[in-house]
Amino acid sequence: MQTDLSHYKEILIKGIWRENPVAYQVLGICSALAVTVKMSTAVVMSIALTLVAAFSSLIISSLRRWIPSNIRIIVELTVIASLVIITDQILKAFLYDISKQLSIFVGLIITNCIILGRAEAFAMANNPADSFVDGVANGLGYSMILLAVAFLRELLGSGQFFGFPVIPGFLYDMGFQDMGIMVLAPGAFFIIGLLVWLKNSLPGISHEKK
Repeated sequence: MQTDLSHYKEILIKGIWRENPVAYQVLGICSALAVTVKMSTAVVMSIALTLVAAFSSLIISSLRRWIPSNIRIIVELTVIASLVIITDQILKAFLYDISKQLSIFVGLIITNCIILGRAEAFAMANNPADSFVDGVANGLGYSMILLAVAFLRELLGSGQFFGFPVIPGFLYDMGFQDMGIMVLAPGAFFIIGLLVWLKNSLPGISHEKK
């Protein structure tokens, strides 16, 4: 039992931090630029991608012995697309306003390199339990970066957190101004670049020491 827990812990650490899909593999950048202006959209996108990554890896791993190698990509995309459609319909039913703000980016989860990459590289070669944990880990790793970017963009770009003003009014009276660049794509680029630099600069966790 202890061995199993250690094994799953290693998978989680690898996906969330050591080989973070955004900060290490530089995947999922498009959505990190597009849906991180507000924390609310970033949270919903993070949950959606994590669930799709986890359950698509679980299903694909469960079917891997019966999937012909010459059509495996088609099968993987079919599984992922089905889960994305279900997720999109749930969002439209219960979180319609946020679903509108996310626009096409929920649908683009189908082609997200993180999900397809984990299905191809991990789920097709490992058992369902490991694949599910790997999907969760990579989804959480993606979410960690996405939420950090959204927090800084919303705070610095509009002085808000989940839509609520958090910058004291007297600072604006003293001349403080929101950083307009943060609500634009270049602001997200700058933040992601700084986060990647910070992660890879911390002692003891460089690529060579993993």
